[in-house]
Amino acid sequence: MSVIDFDQAVDRRNTSSLKWERYNDQSVLPMWVADTDFKAPSAITDALTKRIEHGVFGYTNVPDELNDTIIARMKTLYDWEVEADWIVWLPGLVCALNIACRATAPKGTSAMAPTPIYPPFVSAPHLSGLQICQIPMKLEGTRWIMDFEYLESSITDETKILLFCNPHNPGGTIYNKKELMQLSDIIVKHQLILCSDEIHCDLLLDADAQHIPIASLNPAIEQQCITLMAPSKTFNIAGLGCAFAIIANKALRNKFNKTRRGIVPDTNLLGYTATLAAYSHGEKWLQAQLAYFRDNHAYLLKEINAIPGLKMLPNQATYLAWIDVSAAKLDNPALFFEEAGVGLSPGRDFGDSNYVRMNFGCTKELLKEAVKRMRSAMLNHLPA
Repeated sequence: MSVIDFDQAVDRRNTSSLKWERYNDQSVLPMWVADTDFKAPSAITDALTKRIEHGVFGYTNVPDELNDTIIARMKTLYDWEVEADWIVWLPGLVCALNIACRATAPKGTSAMAPTPIYPPFVSAPHLSGLQICQIPMKLEGTRWIMDFEYLESSITDETKILLFCNPHNPGGTIYNKKELMQLSDIIVKHQLILCSDEIHCDLLLDADAQHIPIASLNPAIEQQCITLMAPSKTFNIAGLGCAFAIIANKALRNKFNKTRRGIVPDTNLLGYTATLAAYSHGEKWLQAQLAYFRDNHAYLLKEINAIPGLKMLPNQATYLAWIDVSAAKLDNPALFFEEAGVGLSPGRDFGDSNYVRMNFGCTKELLKEAVKRMRSAMLNHLPA
């Protein structure tokens, strides 16, 4: 399989791209929503082409080979023994967060989620008629992790589920085994359900860190966990809508499936096709992409921290930088940078208006131009 040239820009304008069409008529670089600007591996496009040439796109079962591939992947990467019955295929992970809330927590009870966090972690409980208790993240060294003491002290009889994100979005923290064991002990002790979104598990920038699915730690937490994964961020195929949950507990899995029935559609056959190709033949491409991400990350980390008023901590994972703009004293940071020609995600959407999130899953040329614009804007903003 050929490995693409990640420096080669792909024109995504006029392709109905959510990311690029936001600024169609403006000179603004889109660095916001979490998809990259890279072509998917040729193994995926080849598999899709072959399937499309078949010409019939009827109702589709999950290919047995795909379940077998997931089982093998969990064993190879994490030494986690997963059974085919545990795997629930879905058209995305945001719907899974909502299903998990509705399946495990009666209306009026409470869910928990760390903050700052990807917005659906907060909206899913609200849409499900739940109260939400937001658990602050705390800085340990250069890593943001959930405050476990605050978490445990906030659990009440009304608390039913914790929505967890590992690697964390935003910030890119990869929780280590000690931290995961601590969280596992809390979940098991208080008989909560843990919904663990691990969609960025393949995008590890820190070579010394290891992703560990929390459900793989021991049978107790495995029985209280809904693990969510997808190839969408890893291989840039979010538009094909394919994800999966791993739920070992049969009763919990049945509740999950009953709750989604008639509301959440099955995954489409092209999503299955792309996922099977990605996990079967995409590893060489993935390693090349990770090398590119690491170079972009190193460049961005150095340059952002050299701009007065901005601060960035290193990401352990993801291509999403979490940039502290508090020293710049901006009324609306995202709007400020948008007017300077760089479209970023507002930190307030994640729970902290002192930050912006920047997608560096793009060509180096685009990234350098974005940094140039941000530097110029900040130098013009701050007093000499």
